[in-house]
Amino acid sequence: MAKTDDTAAPATIAWLPLMAAIIITLAITADPRLLADSTGKADHTAAMALFWAMSAGFTRGVGFIPRHPVLAWLLSTPACLAGIAIAVLRLL
Repeated sequence: MAKTDDTAAPATIAWLPLMAAIIITLAITADPRLLADSTGKADHTAAMALFWAMSAGFTRGVGFIPRHPVLAWLLSTPACLAGIAIAVLRLL
């Protein structure tokens, strides 16, 4: 019987991305107009960036880190912060 290498460290909660994801979720649910540009039209790029940040925040926040390096970066704390920064820059 083959033995697999499943000696990963136990999952720990990452509070910064988790709180960012919760805040994004609550803010967009309470007022979807936050994703509108200055003319009142929906900014789909900002929405995509914020939803990426929310997904990365929840994924990393609960302690899950994908094994594939690309997914690990796309769902990391820096990716969460990058998504927020992109959305803020688009909406200013």
